[in-house]
Amino acid sequence: MIVGIGVDVVHVRRMERWHGIPGLLERYFHPDELQAAISRSHADLSLAARFAAKEAFGKALGTGLRGIVLKDIMVINRHNGRPEIQVLGTARAALDRSGANRVHISLTHERDNAIAMVILETV
Repeated sequence: MIVGIGVDVVHVRRMERWHGIPGLLERYFHPDELQAAISRSHADLSLAARFAAKEAFGKALGTGLRGIVLKDIMVINRHNGRPEIQVLGTARAALDRSGANRVHISLTHERDNAIAMVILETV
């Protein structure tokens, strides 16, 4: 059963601006997530998609991101490139409260924008 659906869009220039502010990326992204995104050829696109996923996760919860540390929502890519969300700490607690036990994610980006969709499901 679907518990929640969230979608978000992030303009890539936002990530470009954040690069110029010391410590800001580290505030919102888990170190492993940040390292993986920065190693990509289009790091800002990757970061924008991951940030959109964090926002979409909050929308799928139906509560937003209040009380959730954004670094506790980590978007990683499996060996085949498929993205998945791993939740830690505050995000894990919020997911548990929602009753969902499965998270589906889809990411896309092109030039100026990145979009993420998150579906929370109980199986």
